[in-house]
Amino acid sequence: MAETDEQLMLAFAQGDAGAFDRLYARHKRTVFRFIVRSLPSRADAEEIFQDVWMKAIEARGRYEPRAKFTTWLYAIAHNRLVDVWRRKGLTLVPLDDETDEHAAIDPPDDPANEPSAQVATRQAMARFEIALAELPPAQREAFVLKEESGMSIAEIAAATSSHEQAVKSRLRYATAKLREALDG
Repeated sequence: MAETDEQLMLAFAQGDAGAFDRLYARHKRTVFRFIVRSLPSRADAEEIFQDVWMKAIEARGRYEPRAKFTTWLYAIAHNRLVDVWRRKGLTLVPLDDETDEHAAIDPPDDPANEPSAQVATRQAMARFEIALAELPPAQREAFVLKEESGMSIAEIAAATSSHEQAVKSRLRYATAKLREALDG
């Protein structure tokens, strides 16, 4: 039976370092993607990423599973991002080209591998990345938490100290703006 994130964090608090390794392996990619999409500098994102995990390690003795572990972890990330935004001001976020080492490889005869399809896909992704970067930070944050991390409205609200209605509105506006960019 698979251990829940909450069980792993509690085991880590009791001295099981391997439990932390499993938590980190489960969440490192999505947490990093959330942070890197929220900051203009990859170097800043890497620093915040390390800081988030250090704060999680430091808090292990105080951790209580009142909410999902991911809600707690993303609340730490959100709070660190807010600190950075306040210190540096709000700016647009360029998205780095990343290769997904776990992405499925398309078979050679797949129509998606045709050069024209690949160009169209790259153009759509470029429009999407620009539109995502141009979203107000609160909308971008809600969208990335929902889509990248799979968090529910309630979890996003808890992680960002917002009301569920505010999160729903942010998601609705973000989705509309992103659709408009892709359709345009």
